[in-house]
Amino acid sequence: MIDFMSVIKERRSATKFIQDVEISQQELDDMFSLTKFAPSAFNLQHAHYLAVTDPARKEEIYEAANKQYKVKTASATILVLGDTKAYQQVGRLNEGLLNLGVLNKQEYDITVESTIQFYEKRGEIFQREEAIRNASLSAMQFMLIAKAKGWDTCPMIGFDPEAIRSLFNIPEQYIPVLLITLGKEDISSQRPRGYRKPISEFVTYNSF
Repeated sequence: MIDFMSVIKERRSATKFIQDVEISQQELDDMFSLTKFAPSAFNLQHAHYLAVTDPARKEEIYEAANKQYKVKTASATILVLGDTKAYQQVGRLNEGLLNLGVLNKQEYDITVESTIQFYEKRGEIFQREEAIRNASLSAMQFMLIAKAKGWDTCPMIGFDPEAIRSLFNIPEQYIPVLLITLGKEDISSQRPRGYRKPISEFVTYNSF
């Protein structure tokens, strides 16, 4: 495990992986057990992960991802999904607080009703944006956790989401947000890190 500042500085998008490096489901579960602490609006936990380690299934993703070689050589290819109907789980997600007495019945009912109204009044476009927004927050946390545990990742948007949906029978309420390839990076031909803007180019204080 490396320190957090090193994780931030050393994490980068791996474009090439060492072939035939396997990762166990237990290792992935360890990462996901920490990923679940990522922030989400109303604690709705919009993110859902489809982790693919089977070579035959990875080959199918490879075809749907414009034949990007890193998909084929990654130890796991992970599809990050956003749940557009996550708000409908607000009751179940708050039952624990109700049972513990943190929320009384009135507070629980208000929380459930107000959250559902918040999403339903804003409509399907907002629900889609929220699914993407919150799944993206979770995905970033997953990639940092992976790096801290010695794995390299690459977030990808170059894939056919509807082909992926069909291949894996993904329900309509889930939006394919991005792919993450995960493995041990082959650094034999690694390029220098790309240009990063100085703070003055991407931070504005108080007003434009």
